[in-house]
Amino acid sequence: MSYILFLGYKKKKTKIIDFLKKKKFKVIELGNRKITQSIIKKNFTLIVSFGYKNIINKSIISKLNRPIVNLHMSFLPYNRGAHPNFWSFIENTPKGITIHEINNNIDAGPIIIRKKVSFPNLKKQTLKSTYNILFKEIENLFIKKFNLILKKKYKKKYIKNKGTIHYKKDFPKKINNWKIKITDLKQIL
Repeated sequence: MSYILFLGYKKKKTKIIDFLKKKKFKVIELGNRKITQSIIKKNFTLIVSFGYKNIINKSIISKLNRPIVNLHMSFLPYNRGAHPNFWSFIENTPKGITIHEINNNIDAGPIIIRKKVSFPNLKKQTLKSTYNILFKEIENLFIKKFNLILKKKYKKKYIKNKGTIHYKKDFPKKINNWKIKITDLKQIL
């Protein structure tokens, strides 16, 4: 049996885990527990990170037989790090999703695939609704491209533009409601 390690969101949050199980993989859900040397001793066919809150230690990355695949809800290299959806509106950067390989830098590994996403009727959209759209888009993109990702039949894209990066501490304390309309964001700040 082939094993996939899934970091971040649990089965009740993402449809990707059920998809992988239907593909006859044994999925080990780590959630947001730290990935350790003992965990990676198991020979995983693939490690997927989606919504994982921890930075993966360089010593772990260097011991893997293939890179961890990360699902990030921004159009990299823009809005690396935390709260990418929020920052794309505040800084007027491209909105989208990216699947990339994890390296030693935050959201800076080689890109497997990325896609720009637009939002219908933006005047009615909220942070939560745009997040939900990005979430569904990245799940669908991963499922659609899964066989290419699994077999590493993709051409890595290296981007020289450093883009932007934000950390949890950068997020404004004034924003405490994800139901805020996108059009009202800049007025609050």
